[in-house]
Amino acid sequence: MDKINHSCLLLLSFLLSFISISAQNVNISGVVKDNEGLTIPGVSVSVKGTTTGTITDLDGKYSIKTSKGNILVFSFVGYKTKEILIANESLLNITLN
Repeated sequence: MDKINHSCLLLLSFLLSFISISAQNVNISGVVKDNEGLTIPGVSVSVKGTTTGTITDLDGKYSIKTSKGNILVFSFVGYKTKEILIANESLLNITLN
């Protein structure tokens, strides 16, 4: 009986830790604009240190899945690259200089 209780407790602990880890994944979306408020299509949006990335659409909109604590990198030719640490955001509008 003790082996069954121990196995159930171990399984429950594993499932709770998995739920906690997956709960930290977030979908970030927003719009990238320039200093004049014009949207910028084709901006590279990537998760620093990974191969995960996307580009903004014709309206400057993007959407990307990442985890809290990761850094999003926004880059486009002629503009300074911007890095943003992800905390609790789900909407992240960016202005590139």
